[in-house]
Amino acid sequence: MLSPSVRELVMRRADGVSMEFLAGQWINLFFAEGGVALKRSYSIASAPDGTPSFELAVTRVTGGPASERLHSLEIGETLRAVGPFGVFTRAPRSTKKALFVGTGTGIAPLRSMLRAALRNGSETELWLLLGVRHEEDILYRDELESLQAAHPGVRFEVTLSKPDASWTGRRGHVQAHVPELARELGVDDLEVFICGLDRMVKSVKDLCRGPLGLGRKEVHHERYD
Repeated sequence: MLSPSVRELVMRRADGVSMEFLAGQWINLFFAEGGVALKRSYSIASAPDGTPSFELAVTRVTGGPASERLHSLEIGETLRAVGPFGVFTRAPRSTKKALFVGTGTGIAPLRSMLRAALRNGSETELWLLLGVRHEEDILYRDELESLQAAHPGVRFEVTLSKPDASWTGRRGHVQAHVPELARELGVDDLEVFICGLDRMVKSVKDLCRGPLGLGRKEVHHERYD
């Protein structure tokens, strides 16, 4: 469990063939639940590493047949998968600065991009802003804080929309913090990658294309609702 409601699933191709994908892409999973055929799309949360394995982050939705089925999976079970798909990707050897903005499990493709860049020896600035409700909802916290400590170019920022009184970090939605971070990072030679619910994605995209003055090709986005 990555949080009280999000489960990490480590999947492995049953044929043992390397799982080939680009950082940021997603796959479709197919399964039956209660006699009903289901298909769901999930971003791959891990970086390509030449192995048959990859990772997903799945939020459990009460009454949601797909998420409840995935949260109940036992080790060794097999599902049918098709993919990868998607153009929300970042070249792992890119030398452009990156600001990753995600909410909830929207962090999954961003984590893939970040880890792929570091795997390829990136020394450029890679900043990640994650928005969640509560401190217990922060996904991959220990890992990302460790990457920040080990790599001078990595910065991990969190903002909580419903923090406890003890929280001393950023508060509010990610939209409130994007302009500050983008300007501190420097908008020259900067790309922004946004993933989350449509309302947030549109708001951050408008900020980037408007007040921050970034071009269409510098703002990449994907929504999951």
